[in-house]
Amino acid sequence: MRELNYWCELAWLPPGEAVAGVLVKVRDTLIAEIVTGVTTPPGGAVRLAGLTLPGLANAHSHAFHRALRGVTQREKGSFWTWRERMYGVAGTLDPDSYLRLARATFAEMSLAGITCVGEFHYLHHGPDGRPYDDSNAMGHALVQAAREAGLRIALLDACYLTGGVGTPLSGAQRRFGDGDADGWAARAEALVAGYREDRDVEIGVAVHSVRAVRAEQIPVVAEFSRHHAVPLHAHVSEQRAENAACVDAYAATPVQLLDAHGALGPRSTAVHATHLSDVDVALLGASGTRVCMCPTTERDLADGIGPARRLFEAGSPITLGSDSHAVIDLFEEARAVELDERLATELRGHWSAAELLNAATAAGHDSLGFADAGMLVPGAWADLVSVRLDSVRTAGASPAHLAESVVFAATAADVHSVVSGGRHVVVDGGHVLGDVGAMLAQAVGEALAEAREERSV
Repeated sequence: MRELNYWCELAWLPPGEAVAGVLVKVRDTLIAEIVTGVTTPPGGAVRLAGLTLPGLANAHSHAFHRALRGVTQREKGSFWTWRERMYGVAGTLDPDSYLRLARATFAEMSLAGITCVGEFHYLHHGPDGRPYDDSNAMGHALVQAAREAGLRIALLDACYLTGGVGTPLSGAQRRFGDGDADGWAARAEALVAGYREDRDVEIGVAVHSVRAVRAEQIPVVAEFSRHHAVPLHAHVSEQRAENAACVDAYAATPVQLLDAHGALGPRSTAVHATHLSDVDVALLGASGTRVCMCPTTERDLADGIGPARRLFEAGSPITLGSDSHAVIDLFEEARAVELDERLATELRGHWSAAELLNAATAAGHDSLGFADAGMLVPGAWADLVSVRLDSVRTAGASPAHLAESVVFAATAADVHSVVSGGRHVVVDGGHVLGDVGAMLAQAVGEALAEAREERSV
């Protein structure tokens, strides 16, 4: 049995305060004991300077989108034009190249203090749509990548059957489909069985969107979630055009359609939820459906600003995701929830720093099926993320306002140590895998080269 002690100069403890001199005793993957009032590091304890937080949860990720960072920034257009560039990368990856790209992307997340990722996975099959010999080969690559990078993973296997409302899959989209929802469920069943005994992996499910799953197919995904008691995520109302197509086809908004077919509830998470009616907000809140905000992607794709505070007050817990990985920085995602609301309302002070930290930690882990993570308490996963308080961004922070200084000024670059599930994966700002920048350069370069070659054929 592995036992380690970590002495935190300051630690963020329930119910939400920075406490000085905290000794965290770790046994294997869990926190065994927390002792406060320890003024100096005991012998043999690892000293963690700055403010130590629970592990951060990235509740919405598409690992392969990392290859697009910077590539689309010279372009005008919209979400829909960006999507065509995304399909170019999606069309080229295989299990080996996906492993390399995802491992580097997840290692970047680890450097940013993320200890658990919700990977919204729809890149299932070969480029022509035919399954690999193991139809879950791409999913297995993502799990392996997360483990090697030091993250737990909720693999949210997405049902993706149509290219739009009433439109068949075409081009790279053919990789995403399983024929119908029953075909998707059979493949997802094998994933659940394969990782049933693995505590660091949660197999969840997803309705990609109402564009990609016909109304009569949604109940199959919802029932799968209920039967296996696993998370159910869905892209919801990210674009006005999505809403218009849904209303034209079903005389209902995406939220109303998901509600009518049993896809809302405490295990469910609506991702984006940007363009909502008052009825939509009420349905999401009353059902206890979580909402994952991804502000850096929503602004990068010109999606709009969702009503995060109204949703929260209606009853929807808020979580955070880096989605397309325009940047990977959960502190930036957290403060953007507040700052975007300021832009939309011309008022300040919608969210406290403590509320935003909860969205980045406990609420995010809970939405991914890891309710025993995201808190520094005995019995929780041993995830310790230490943030410098002496960088040019955080220096001079008042002891009474440490949470505000971290949430509204710190960046991923201020994370200097990460313990994930008892494993010390980031030490002095470096990852145990080595040079993550070089790993990203190689994997991204490979993916983009293959995409360019595919376009030239």
